[in-house]
Amino acid sequence: MSLVISASFRVIADVASEIDETTGLPAFREVVVTVPRQSGKTTLVLAWELHRCLMWGRMQRVAYTAQTGSDARRKLIDDQAPLLLGSPFKVAVDKVHKAQGNEAIVFKNGSRIDVLASTDSAGHGRTLDLPILDEVFADADDRREQALLPAMATRPDAQLFVVSTMGTEASAYLNRKVETGRALVVEDANSGLAYFEWSADVGADIDDPKTWWSCMPALGHTISEETVRHARTTMSEGDFRRSMLNQKTVSDERVIPVSVWNSACSDDVRPDGKLRFGFDVNSERSAASIVVADADGRCELIDFQEGLGWCVDRLVELARKWEAPIVLDSFGPAGSFADELVSRGVQVVRYSTREMAYACGQLFDRLADGRVKVRRHQVLDDAAAGARRRATGDAWVWARKDGDTDVSALVALTLAAD
Repeated sequence: MSLVISASFRVIADVASEIDETTGLPAFREVVVTVPRQSGKTTLVLAWELHRCLMWGRMQRVAYTAQTGSDARRKLIDDQAPLLLGSPFKVAVDKVHKAQGNEAIVFKNGSRIDVLASTDSAGHGRTLDLPILDEVFADADDRREQALLPAMATRPDAQLFVVSTMGTEASAYLNRKVETGRALVVEDANSGLAYFEWSADVGADIDDPKTWWSCMPALGHTISEETVRHARTTMSEGDFRRSMLNQKTVSDERVIPVSVWNSACSDDVRPDGKLRFGFDVNSERSAASIVVADADGRCELIDFQEGLGWCVDRLVELARKWEAPIVLDSFGPAGSFADELVSRGVQVVRYSTREMAYACGQLFDRLADGRVKVRRHQVLDDAAAGARRRATGDAWVWARKDGDTDVSALVALTLAAD
């Protein structure tokens, strides 16, 4: 990976770290980098974070964010921390905090890298020297940036680092950054925003290895032509263009497009009146979710907890208090709770696989039509971002075991809103 950075990414370090001789401050307060997937972004970001934390001359506060809170946690704790602890820089590390909600790498000099949720209130009350916005292709608006910019206000030498692979037409925030960055390059601007892009020309032949070599910094180092050729064979054209060639496409990897989900979500949603509760357990049986919905399609995640010992008592309490049914997938992990709930006097609605498929399709359509409104919650945001389909006959249901995402909250939402 060091070869990749030396050959192609060193220019980022050379330019973005320039100091204005007059002010003594960074020449570029904002740095935007867009590259194909698997190009060494993790190593680049970690190097930038370490330079800030260890070489800046005073204690630094770095914040790392990704498309969802769970993605940010995985990237910092599962990817960056092992790289750091396997390097000579491990002697500078005081502790790696892995507890959910408090993930951080703390250095002996007092500097730290914290994970922040991707919400419009994530940076409140903080002072930051280096906010990192990773994978902003998933952002339909600028709420992540707007949450972090005020935290930089009292730091004259702070920098905002934005890095991502290209997105789709729905990636409004990134698309605006790309448009602005390209214009500044044409103007040969030398302050304010430093913009770096590796992407294939729009009219280039995507099957020609020359095109691959034109835009993939990792090709010939950590990625081979054979790997790219295999990806071209197995991936859809849109996914290949976006992931490998860093071209904006009109497709969206998400089952629920980010624009649709964000339109459905609000902090003001409050279910009322006649209620029903959707209940689901994740495939590992390590956590469970309860979502409430009313007759007008207003939904809210009211419980998401690790373990399962709390579930029955909580469900009985809700069912009795609101005289409402508990809806669950009888063939999913939550199905084992049905008989005990019934024995305690709870009305249980058990969905078959066919009914689950119908409910999934209904939720998808109603979200797109604006007939379902969801109170925003990070757990639901994560589930919606990572959800995948599993075919069942001519229909589909949410895939519980496809990827690392816990979709129990989304399944519970599907059941409650049906």
